[in-house]
Amino acid sequence: MLSLLAPRACVLVGCIFVSSAEVFGLSDQYPPLWDESPGQFSDYSVENGKYIIDPWVYPKRMGMYKILLNKTASYFEKFAPDNERNILWGLALQHGWQFSSGRLVDPTQTTDCGYESGDRLCISVDSWWADLNYFLCALPFLAAVDAGIMGITSDQVQLVPPPKDQTKFCLSASSCQLSYPSTMRKWDALYKHLQSPSRSFEDLLKYMWEAHVSALDDGYKVFEDRFEYYSKPEADFGKDWSVFVDYIAAANFPTTFSTISAFQKALPPRVLVDGDRAPFISDFTDVQNIVLLGLNLVGESHSGSRTRTVINEGWADHARSYCLNF
Repeated sequence: MLSLLAPRACVLVGCIFVSSAEVFGLSDQYPPLWDESPGQFSDYSVENGKYIIDPWVYPKRMGMYKILLNKTASYFEKFAPDNERNILWGLALQHGWQFSSGRLVDPTQTTDCGYESGDRLCISVDSWWADLNYFLCALPFLAAVDAGIMGITSDQVQLVPPPKDQTKFCLSASSCQLSYPSTMRKWDALYKHLQSPSRSFEDLLKYMWEAHVSALDDGYKVFEDRFEYYSKPEADFGKDWSVFVDYIAAANFPTTFSTISAFQKALPPRVLVDGDRAPFISDFTDVQNIVLLGLNLVGESHSGSRTRTVINEGWADHARSYCLNF
């Protein structure tokens, strides 16, 4: 079955790019509220010598990505101008898509968190998407601080806990290292390689994806119960998406600005509801319908279930070879 997934996953990627291909300028496709988000540590409040960051407010969390991109920009100058080839753009752009598509709101609808009619910039701790994104924001951000590339020390920054389930989230570099040592080591390995004069773009992608998948695994195990808050189509999409990420990671998919900007145009622009069935969703584009259908097929074909499993190196080589020749 895995041998069938390489072509399916890569054909899906190809479909996205054939349909969404266009030239992007960075200023045209920044995530929502990019200009309003903090771009340096001094934009955050300070208490007792620590920068206090509330990652449950959308611009504050986006600011963490913005600072990370700013601080790592010089390491990517050799690959392209204007930080376009910075592979950490994928994290920021995905968070922007989650916000614009309504996936950071309270899915239980018991609060006004995230809703246009309520606290629009609030990120709900009950959102499966927001919780997994936390692991793909806090861990790489704090690991970068700990690696010494952010210009401050680990004891100079503290994250604000969510209003509930506080024990499920690490809030500092030391607590993240204690709770998720393997994943933090993988992010640290990326940043160490980033500072190497002999770094190559392909190697950086490999290190990044290893850390990314590890963080996703950590979060998925903790928050799988959040799926009960969603319609079946949306829950299935979340599961299918996490499976698909494993395969594009194995293929060393480039997470540059232009690549992810094009990629996201094919993703569902809103939360799925009961009755949504690709490729027959009337308010989706043809491409969005086809891609959602393709994700469904990938998820259903994955070991007969929508569960995350380890992609072995042999399959990863097969996927890389297939996608490169697609």
